[in-house]
Amino acid sequence: MKKFILLMLSITLSISLSACAQSQTQIEETEKTETVEELLIEDSIPQKENITINETYSSDEDGAHAIEADGESVSYANIKVEKSGDSSGDEADFYGENAAVFATNGATVDLNSIVVETDGTHANGVFSYGEGTTVNISDSVIETSGNCSGGLMTTGGGTMNATNLNIHTSGNSSAAIRSDRGGGTVNVTKGSYITEGKGSPAIYSTADITVADAYLESTSSQGIVVEGQNSVTLNNVELVANNVSKNSDKSDYYQAVMIYQSMSGDADEGLAMFSMNGGSLLNKNGDIFFVNNTVATINLSKATITNQDSEGVLLRAAAAGWGSEGSNGGHVTFNLNSQSVEGDIVVDEVSSLNMYLKDNSSYSGAINSDDEDADIYVEIEEGSTWKLTGDSYITSLTCAAESIDLNGYKLYVNGVEYEAGSVSAGEAVVFTVSSSNGGHQMPGGERPEGHKPGDNH
Repeated sequence: MKKFILLMLSITLSISLSACAQSQTQIEETEKTETVEELLIEDSIPQKENITINETYSSDEDGAHAIEADGESVSYANIKVEKSGDSSGDEADFYGENAAVFATNGATVDLNSIVVETDGTHANGVFSYGEGTTVNISDSVIETSGNCSGGLMTTGGGTMNATNLNIHTSGNSSAAIRSDRGGGTVNVTKGSYITEGKGSPAIYSTADITVADAYLESTSSQGIVVEGQNSVTLNNVELVANNVSKNSDKSDYYQAVMIYQSMSGDADEGLAMFSMNGGSLLNKNGDIFFVNNTVATINLSKATITNQDSEGVLLRAAAAGWGSEGSNGGHVTFNLNSQSVEGDIVVDEVSSLNMYLKDNSSYSGAINSDDEDADIYVEIEEGSTWKLTGDSYITSLTCAAESIDLNGYKLYVNGVEYEAGSVSAGEAVVFTVSSSNGGHQMPGGERPEGHKPGDNH
């Protein structure tokens, strides 16, 4: 048995999937009608009304905590935690001030079957701060309504282990799964994680975050944001993103997954990573992937990728408002392994791309159809294919004789038209990257000053 997410308004979505917006696995399904209520959530996901509450912990003092564990090991079960009162800035975002549940200085906190509600500004739900600090939370509900109030928050090298949570945030800059300066390790399994506010992705990562067997949804922001030398890995996750509001004027585009470097000092410079193994990504507005002002690796394997926006692209690597003009592009290694994807790819003149199709992968789309002056390498392993949907311009190509279906269009490799059925051997693009660990060579680019997506972290 499964239960529905019931919303007050019944919205019927009539989806006409165009050739460039469909995933390969949905080509035969040209029209689909569904209601918002039909987004299914497993029965096992906890609901507030089903959790037995034996005790309530509360605080309405500005900056205070309802529960604090400082260097100790504590356990709580079947409790309710209420937090009002406000805070602001770095003390809350980096160091845990005003969080409802706060663990620090090597504490270990075990939480089971609890309800956390906050309505203050900068009132995060459950916060793990500092190396050696670990929070384990399971079968619980977290709701935050104020701005800058994440559900789970991890900074300073802390660890957060979460199993089967129901998290809902409604404020701006309030990711359901959130990290900030100093990052840490976050492991999330099962559950539902839904955000409503502007600048509130389901996940904002300045840490190493892994999510498995869960449902993620953003109704106003990107679904996922990775900043700097950090990562997000999704294993068998259903992600729905509807980025309809901008948290700054630094980018002209909407996207489901944004990978960038703000240069605010909250995330080390270096290789950012996004990986998706199985599961599905449904994007309702804009592009699927956007990479700016950083070097990034995107790994896709056996995932269903669907873009309902026929004007959106699969991948955009481009300059935006972060970093210094002329050296703030996106530099991407795009790995497809047993993966089918559709949609155009756009790489601007200060950005670059290495794209690899392996293990019988297929790509249908056009690359830089406007012939922008960008370094782009495509490597297609035998058995994998690229079907063009428009004229394409790249700088280097490795492929077998049967790898490319021109489909009536033209492919130019370093200015020379590719001849159908020919074998090609090229070389990947190499970039010199400055990072917190010193200069070295890897896919990427230099990134000076900038800011985060909005005024709030």
